[in-house]
Amino acid sequence: MTELVHLDVAAGRATVTLDSPSNRNALSAQLRRELRGHLDTALADDAVRVIVLTHTGTVFCSGMDLRESRGAGAGDQGVQEFPDILRTLWTSSKPVVARLAGPARAGGVGLVAACDIAVASRAGADSKGATFAFSEVRIGVVPAVISVPVLPRLLPRAAHELMLTGEVFDADRAAAVGLLNAAVEPDALDTAVDRYVDMLALGAPLALAATKEMLRRTPAEDMAADFDAMLALSARFFASEEGQEGMAAFAEKRPPRWAASS
Repeated sequence: MTELVHLDVAAGRATVTLDSPSNRNALSAQLRRELRGHLDTALADDAVRVIVLTHTGTVFCSGMDLRESRGAGAGDQGVQEFPDILRTLWTSSKPVVARLAGPARAGGVGLVAACDIAVASRAGADSKGATFAFSEVRIGVVPAVISVPVLPRLLPRAAHELMLTGEVFDADRAAAVGLLNAAVEPDALDTAVDRYVDMLALGAPLALAATKEMLRRTPAEDMAADFDAMLALSARFFASEEGQEGMAAFAEKRPPRWAASS
């Protein structure tokens, strides 16, 4: 059986590539299974500092494989693992960067939203660039599962407009409403991704993981309690091995150990 998702690890970067262009990288059962497996492998590898999720072909991901979903009932779509994939991306202890040179639809947009950073190309002379759509309502279904990572990213008015209309929107609009960090020209896509990867590799691994967890937290209703929790987190990292190494490296004007080895 031909592999539909590939994993390549080099210089601290794990590149996870969707490679099923014949069906526009649709989220088939095989692709979902392999994607989850490669993400787990990358997260368990201490040599990996940053994960990049990308694709072959002209489409990033067209969403669920509708050929597999037709005729499915509420409990037997075989997609129960898709929330686990989104959760894995969202809660990953390592930063995840999405790289898009083509369209994302439905579940594909969910993958983009679940990543920490997302960069996509605009249309160019030889490429239609990345476009996006919540196409679910137009085929009679609801963007329910992907709403979990998507809604925290999108401006509320934009979420209502785009999810209710199913309208296609381009990379610049996606950046304006919060789905992307950057929309760039096609020939600048890899440079932009590399820039984010290089910056993320400068961060201490445990500090990055804790910062991601902090960003996901629901603030306490009582501000004093929230300050107490954040003071404890701050003190723990100031006293940690990473914190002490980082401050020593700053004073000695040298790269910290984690940056030097990435």
